[in-house]
Amino acid sequence: MNLKEIIQITWLSLLVSGAAVSLAMLVGLPAAVLLYLKKFPGKRLVVSLVNTGMGLPPVVVGLLVAIMFWRSGPLGFLGMMYTPAAMVIAQFIIALPLVVGLSLTALEQVDPEVLLQARALGANAWQTVRVLFRESRMGQLAAIIAAFGGVISEVGAVMMVGGNLKGYTRVLTTAIVQETRMGNLRGAVYLAVILLTLSFFINLFLTSLQRKGVSRWKGPSWK
Repeated sequence: MNLKEIIQITWLSLLVSGAAVSLAMLVGLPAAVLLYLKKFPGKRLVVSLVNTGMGLPPVVVGLLVAIMFWRSGPLGFLGMMYTPAAMVIAQFIIALPLVVGLSLTALEQVDPEVLLQARALGANAWQTVRVLFRESRMGQLAAIIAAFGGVISEVGAVMMVGGNLKGYTRVLTTAIVQETRMGNLRGAVYLAVILLTLSFFINLFLTSLQRKGVSRWKGPSWK
């Protein structure tokens, strides 16, 4: 495995996992706010499903996505099987419950008095949401960290829907498996070190943002 191939594999890993977590944030954070603010029949069931999804085995997710996008599946006509797009979808499904569940937990830790004060001072719906996110931003970052860590290290789902195709869908985790199967343990170790290094620095960056938010926190504000 040459340097060019390693760079390509590393870049695809970041692209796929970054896209999946970004989509999970766009969908999951508003969903957590709705679950926190709204009361509706079946809310407990939805929360239970989210909590169950947080522990959903990735290989099961891979199987479900494969069934959907297989040639004979309901979405087979899209031709997305064994593509990076299918890998993003699989990782998105894995990351979404983590973002929703941990974000909801962070929102529930916000002092209810803060929300009451904001409403008493005439805060509209958008300002109320801003207050919630501002007061729970450390927990929101923790949700993002957990989601990214969960998908960047995942192998079962991406291998099932991506196929580990060289130069197209091979990422760091599937490349490690491939090199190990071929008996190239040294190459597998090198790739594992790259994966751990990437995870460390990205999580270090997100953690620094989290601590920066703590140090700058000056109490509730809804202006």
